[in-house]
Amino acid sequence: MAERETSTERDLSGPARLAWKLGSGAHAGVYRATGGKLFGRMGKSPILLLNTVGRKSGKKRTSPLLYAMDGEDFVIIASKGGASAHPAWYLNLMANPEATVEIEDREVRVRAEEADSEEKSRLWQKMVEMYPAYDAYQEKTEREIPLLVLRPVERGGAS
Repeated sequence: MAERETSTERDLSGPARLAWKLGSGAHAGVYRATGGKLFGRMGKSPILLLNTVGRKSGKKRTSPLLYAMDGEDFVIIASKGGASAHPAWYLNLMANPEATVEIEDREVRVRAEEADSEEKSRLWQKMVEMYPAYDAYQEKTEREIPLLVLRPVERGGAS
């Protein structure tokens, strides 16, 4: 289910759009209800719930995504399955980098930063080791797929 975010509403017809919305919502609901024990992994890859604010709607949006840890930081890739457009959650983070992630039964406030080229090179390899399809997604599209680092922030401000 984590890769369901590879097709955004804009890319889908009416019935498919509704199925995607329901599927993502159901994934998040089951994940939250079980503390990530169900739908917390896709194979060996862990899943987090990314909560952003819609850049147009202002509403809370939740996206189940594969991630890896880099020290205290969460690493995610805006692959959208190699589609030509960025996923909506990425655009939301570019408009407002403040977000939260849910990992198992805890919620962490984070600030998103796009990795610079050196950091991306190192972290991309880590992500591909976890989920090899990322390389195929990059080959499939002309856009440079962004890699983001979600850095935890303290309750009183940035860390």
